[in-house]
Amino acid sequence: MLIRKITNYLFISSVIFTVINLQSCQNESIDQNYADNDNDGYYDLIDNCPFDSNPNQNDSNSDGIGDVCSDIDEDGIIDAEDNCPSNFNPLQADNDGDGIGDTCDLVDFTSLPCIDGFAGNYPCSGYNLLGHLSIENLSINFQENTRVNDSWGWKDPVTGKEYAIVGLSSHTSFVDMSDPDNLLLIGILPTASVNSIWRDIKVYNNYAFIVSEASNHGMQIFDLTRLRNTENIPTVFNSDSHFTDFGRAHNIVINEETGYAYAVGNQDPGRIFSRDPGHEGGMFDGGPIFVNIQNPTSPILEGGFSDTGYCHDAQAVIYNGPDSDHVGKEIIIGSNAQQVDIIDVSDKSNPILISTIVYENVHYTHQGWLTEDHKYFIVGDELDEAADGINTRSIVLNLTNLDNPQIHFDYYGPTLAYDHNGYVVGDKYYLASYKAGLREIDISQIESKQMNEIGFFDSYPQSDGTGFSGAWSVYPFHESRNIIISDIQNGLFVVKRGN
Repeated sequence: MLIRKITNYLFISSVIFTVINLQSCQNESIDQNYADNDNDGYYDLIDNCPFDSNPNQNDSNSDGIGDVCSDIDEDGIIDAEDNCPSNFNPLQADNDGDGIGDTCDLVDFTSLPCIDGFAGNYPCSGYNLLGHLSIENLSINFQENTRVNDSWGWKDPVTGKEYAIVGLSSHTSFVDMSDPDNLLLIGILPTASVNSIWRDIKVYNNYAFIVSEASNHGMQIFDLTRLRNTENIPTVFNSDSHFTDFGRAHNIVINEETGYAYAVGNQDPGRIFSRDPGHEGGMFDGGPIFVNIQNPTSPILEGGFSDTGYCHDAQAVIYNGPDSDHVGKEIIIGSNAQQVDIIDVSDKSNPILISTIVYENVHYTHQGWLTEDHKYFIVGDELDEAADGINTRSIVLNLTNLDNPQIHFDYYGPTLAYDHNGYVVGDKYYLASYKAGLREIDISQIESKQMNEIGFFDSYPQSDGTGFSGAWSVYPFHESRNIIISDIQNGLFVVKRGN
């Protein structure tokens, strides 16, 4: 009997304890190890954003906090909605309306579409203005009277970023143009000697080669891959090498296929611009100077060509045109102030003049560029517009026979502006035409003696007509089709054809 009572007592006690325990568990919150407050399928313990549903667990900056709730600058606005996620900006101020907060906007500029013939204040046809940097924006220690001159471009083979390399009278600027609406000055390379309004840049094997008419300037060589990881931007760079076997040069030409640079214009006695007192003569009488740059930081002077005298600008190529006698040869086509000269430079120790051509009404044979089939050479005379009272003229030479080139025809543009530097891409000719800015010309019918302007962007709206103001050069070779314009007074422009 006693044993039965004890057994019943233990059973009843067990039931009571179980009921009490169940009630206690019901009053307890669920085990937090298994809570999923945002119901996205991830327990809070492992959820990188436990109170906002994020089933993909995206964490683009790898900070351990999901993108849907990350707020790096702790301004109360999640990064995905913050117009400047790295800088505290709770008011989200954006004065230029470009979607980038003022606290991290690099340039107070908004891209301007070409509407009814204008992109903002700039006359245009078919070209939108993507980005702009003034001369002051292209400088670190800005000085009055600084001017822009030549420009070139470079694409980083690792990052894919495109850069503009812009010459100014006191330095060279390196600009990241991967976000054209916010062009970023990475740094500058000061002149190697004194200031000069003439500076020229070309690129080979990820190095920039820079010459100037500044006295004793020589050739600066700069490793462009340094732009990739530059800290404390903008910075003042030093050159990686300085080649001083020549002093001044008006221009530099590079054949990337052979690894040779050709410094030209070491003298220019025919022009009355202010240069160094007593400036006379020059290496190879101002003709092309042959420099082996296959090892970019250790150039080797291998000779030059003096038979045709001063060379103002040129193009060097491995010829692959219709004249079978010269296919495979390295040639220079020089725009040499009073004529065009074609030189075989395959043997640097024995360069040979192939031919010379003089066109009508020569005033200053300035610069030219081959069509991609190497059949035609489009050359500009810098001074004929003012001298003859004509519209912008481009002279087209037929090089079917390099030993006997012929005048094909003259193209006249729609303005009175001087033409300066022009380059060919496919069936388009892109011309920097001083006060008329960039002109895009269709050359698809060049064999039929037809060229037609199909677009333009005027970077110099201050005035029209003749004169040495406005677009000095253009660079149309970037894969993005973003085109660089270097404007003497107005700085760097990046434009692109609409549609």
